[in-house]
Amino acid sequence: MSETLLSELTTLGIGGPARTYVCARTEQEIIDALTAADDAGDRVLILGGGSNLVVGDDGFDGTVVHTASTGITVRRTEDGHRARLSAEAGEDWDGLVARSLEEGLSGLETLSGIPGTVGATPVQNVGAYGTEISQHFASARLWDRVERRVEVFDRERMAFAYRDSALKREMIGPSPRWAVLQVSFDLEVRADSAPLRYAELARTLGTEVGERVPAARVREAVLRLRAGKGMVLDPADRDTHSTGSFFTNPIIPADAGADLPADAPRYPVLDADGAVDESLTKLSAAWLIQHAGFGKGYGLAGESAAVAGGRASLSTKHTLAITNRGQATAADVAAVARAVREGVQREFGVRLEAEPVVVGTRI
Repeated sequence: MSETLLSELTTLGIGGPARTYVCARTEQEIIDALTAADDAGDRVLILGGGSNLVVGDDGFDGTVVHTASTGITVRRTEDGHRARLSAEAGEDWDGLVARSLEEGLSGLETLSGIPGTVGATPVQNVGAYGTEISQHFASARLWDRVERRVEVFDRERMAFAYRDSALKREMIGPSPRWAVLQVSFDLEVRADSAPLRYAELARTLGTEVGERVPAARVREAVLRLRAGKGMVLDPADRDTHSTGSFFTNPIIPADAGADLPADAPRYPVLDADGAVDESLTKLSAAWLIQHAGFGKGYGLAGESAAVAGGRASLSTKHTLAITNRGQATAADVAAVARAVREGVQREFGVRLEAEPVVVGTRI
């Protein structure tokens, strides 16, 4: 058993030791580590920034491959209007967003402040404030663990959906068949942002949905909004010791939404081409949680503290994050998650699905 504790490599700060730990700093080291583990028939956990991961208290009985490859390239089109931004899997995501703005590129600014690495973003089609990875995705360079070869997936082959992709749909144990080596994005060369799609962000910027403002201002506003919700990592703020949003917004048949209260928020669901799918509707997980009786800080005090001894709770800033208050175990986090999920199911008949990868424990 290695001495590497996964609690030290995850934003939730929870998780026992890895039996074998490999820090892979180049593309070839990633390929070699995965090949060796797969040849040995070992279970493999591919780890990036650890921001979307819940690991059990007993750790991981297999090989953890920590992708730490770095490198960023920018290639502009001949007319100078667009650019291809490419980054190795281990690059810090928010660092890449900042770099895109330094290069005068527009499109990723609303994804500022999201913790984790570049390689994780296409797997679950990361999104925030009206933007998803799929909207600017060009291609991903991947290692196929079955065929033992490098492949390149374009946007069509990725088959993106809400918090989902082709990579997430074909797993070998807790990790995808295809390991991300590099990701490329197609972006506009302009100082203004992409058209704003999120009402809260537009209001913060003093403008309206559909308008453009300087991309740097959008980044600043998003970072402020995320910090106010405990969604920007801060060692001194226990509300940031989480996996971010713990539950995805449920997508249900449109006619099923008629049974919910009239004031329950409903949002359109877009298909892969950006068209509205009239047969489906998206609900607000945060609204469902709060209106099922689980307020901010649930689990910290009063009767709710009995759920996990006050060691894990909903964030005191919003209801979507489950936080480690300092001494939480994976069992504590799971207890809070189950209480919330079961309560929402009882109240509204809607099942919440966990967003993070869960290894070695049950939610």
